[in-house]
Amino acid sequence: MKVAKRIETLPPYLFAEIDRKIAAKRAAGVDVISFGVGDPDSPTPTHIVEAMRAAAADPATHQYPSYFGMAEFRRAIAAWYGRRFGVTLDPDAEVLPLIGSYIDPGDTALVPDPGYPVYQVATHLAGGTGVPFALSAERGFLPDWNAVAVPDRAKVVWLNYPCNPTAAVATLDDFAAAVEFARANDLLLAHDNAYSEITYDGFVAPSAMQIPGARDVAVEFHSLSKTYNMTGWRCGFVVGCAEAIEALGRVKTNIDSGIFNAIQRAGVAALNGPQDFLDDLRELYRRRRDLVVKTFNEMGWSLEPPRGSIYVWLPVPSGHDSASFATLLLDGAGVVVPPGRGYGEAGEGYIRISLTVPDDRLEEGLERIRSAIA
Repeated sequence: MKVAKRIETLPPYLFAEIDRKIAAKRAAGVDVISFGVGDPDSPTPTHIVEAMRAAAADPATHQYPSYFGMAEFRRAIAAWYGRRFGVTLDPDAEVLPLIGSYIDPGDTALVPDPGYPVYQVATHLAGGTGVPFALSAERGFLPDWNAVAVPDRAKVVWLNYPCNPTAAVATLDDFAAAVEFARANDLLLAHDNAYSEITYDGFVAPSAMQIPGARDVAVEFHSLSKTYNMTGWRCGFVVGCAEAIEALGRVKTNIDSGIFNAIQRAGVAALNGPQDFLDDLRELYRRRRDLVVKTFNEMGWSLEPPRGSIYVWLPVPSGHDSASFATLLLDGAGVVVPPGRGYGEAGEGYIRISLTVPDDRLEEGLERIRSAIA
């Protein structure tokens, strides 16, 4: 039996490989501390859990959900965008609770490098080719659109700010330039805004949808995972260009039956409910960020505290590449970090540290690292 070539050539998922290494070390008796996956260690707010509990007990939620999402959930998404970004969305035409594909076999998508590996892999699974465009430290890991060559059959350009893995942030001016690039090159701008609510030091992350004309050429993906500590709930949505939303909706109707209605009701509670818990969540991550930056700077680094996301992105010391330094930390300190090369060629020479680690384990892991590289 032969599998499809696009599956044969599919690389291992970075975090599945990290899980494998953690399991092997723990089987050998090592007390592993993982700074790897960005999975919030704080619980989902109680009012969201209670909304889910009540909804799951309601027989009305036990049947197939709508392919296009509950109208109440779509309205809650649109209302949240209005409150948060001052953007008015049509919940019937410009909002969809899903993530899908816009690529045909043979098409290309421009993907940031370094960037979240799924942008490249999802393009590959759709039969397309991901073409990286480099993001450099000198430019704050923001694109230089004048230097980005648009390949043949390009359909999509991906962005992600606040960024995983670099923790870079973008301004409205940066999004205006991206929208203009997409318009000039007949591309769909796909912005992953999953970390918009996790920012620091007075910075407030904007939305690409705030740019005039963005909804003609752009969509924005969002998730309840990081804002509401709901990674296990698997609930996200996309807003923006009505033509793209309609196409994604057709994809959705052919690949699954929608999000469990009880989870959508919990999503309504998340978006419409109190948001003040976010102040404490941001403060938690800020403290951890500051500890990571302080510790590495004491060891000889010169890091600036990032203003967004739940990560610290830092260069490896002289004499190492990203893989060898990650191996040193795993073997010498029992600490797992993702090597930057896993996020693209331009990620070589870096590692990423997640801030979603309980305080005591974060402190212990950092002290282990200090000892291992002393």
